[in-house]
Amino acid sequence: MSAIKGKKCTRMTRRLILSVLLTNIMLLLYCLTNLTQVTIRDSQQDTCPLSMVKLLTKNVSSPSLSTSEVSSPKVNIMFMKTHKTASSTILNILFRFGQKHKLKFAFPEGRNDFFYPSPFLCSQVKDYRPGDCFNIVCNHMRFAHQEVAKLLPPDAVYITILRDPVDLFESSFNYYHRVVPLTWRINGENQLVEFLNNPHTFYSPEAFNSFYLKNLLFFDFGFDNNLEGDDPRVMRDIHKLSTRFDLVLVAEYFDESLILLKDTLCWTMEDILYFKLNARRRSSVSRLTPELRAKALQWNGADWRLYQHFNSTFWARVEAYGRERMKQEVKELRRRNAEMKAICIQDGGSVEAQNIHDSRFLPWQPVGESSILGYNVKQNIDPQFREICEKMLTPEIQYLSQLGVSLWLTRLWGWFKDTVFGD
Repeated sequence: MSAIKGKKCTRMTRRLILSVLLTNIMLLLYCLTNLTQVTIRDSQQDTCPLSMVKLLTKNVSSPSLSTSEVSSPKVNIMFMKTHKTASSTILNILFRFGQKHKLKFAFPEGRNDFFYPSPFLCSQVKDYRPGDCFNIVCNHMRFAHQEVAKLLPPDAVYITILRDPVDLFESSFNYYHRVVPLTWRINGENQLVEFLNNPHTFYSPEAFNSFYLKNLLFFDFGFDNNLEGDDPRVMRDIHKLSTRFDLVLVAEYFDESLILLKDTLCWTMEDILYFKLNARRRSSVSRLTPELRAKALQWNGADWRLYQHFNSTFWARVEAYGRERMKQEVKELRRRNAEMKAICIQDGGSVEAQNIHDSRFLPWQPVGESSILGYNVKQNIDPQFREICEKMLTPEIQYLSQLGVSLWLTRLWGWFKDTVFGD
């Protein structure tokens, strides 16, 4: 028994040393790359000029609109991709729409996010030159409105998505805790419960990756995630976001959110069809008691105030849209999604990562486990549906590669985590 424990201890020690080593290497690579980019931007005006707007949409293919749809589809979009909020599914919708209409994406360079958690800078965009204009910005970033606005035409629609802070915290903790050193010293079988019972014991605002453990939404939006919920600066920041975002979706009402998205962007039902991507298997989800949920809400008080505010505005939008109309549209969306599932997905549902046959559809996994589900594509799909089926089922990393994004830094990290922490 002691020999087994010794081997486990040695293995964990090796993994810890290698993890710290690679983390420092990755940070060095990031700093060197980011330093090179930042030097580009200070000497020139780098705002998207009004004269470029028509040129930007000149080659956009127009969708076939029914006679009842008189509005042109919106093509200039900023999607603020928040963490653990079903945002990967929204991203897939945007990728497909952008490809279909030949839109210009602002993509990161070398990785799948804009140097998160560093605040966003225009210079982090692939092949960026001052004055460049884009249709869609949608990858993970730490939001900085002044920088984002320089990339987009004035008529761009700003969209984001929120999730109940307790469920988001549970998901974030379980997904990221292996890359947050603060959690490595938590004992017990359920680290999440231990953390919630004594959060201040295991938390420091200055610690590496600590933002994953407190008010992650507030951090993503560029604010101070260490503010308490009753701090007056929280509502100030929330109202600031209200002036910047045209539509805030809610993950718990995903289908209703997509109907509002379709209405806001003047899109068609076909544009918002989806399969749920980047979902965890049920057994990896921690079930929190009412007492622990209350503690999680208090710990993430700023996110809770944020969620409450935009949940209220969301339902005001639903009322304005019409409850009965919304009900019928959601019913139609679900019917169309069910049709696509029957056409595209083998065995009708998601499967464990080890049971995915084609690596093109294997989703990115968290460090040290394979808890994210994926899909197998049917082999005998009607040729007219094969392309759309494959696009709807393609995870973010593979889709970015197909769109021409170099992901060398992301793939380096992926190789390391699978080599060191893989089973």
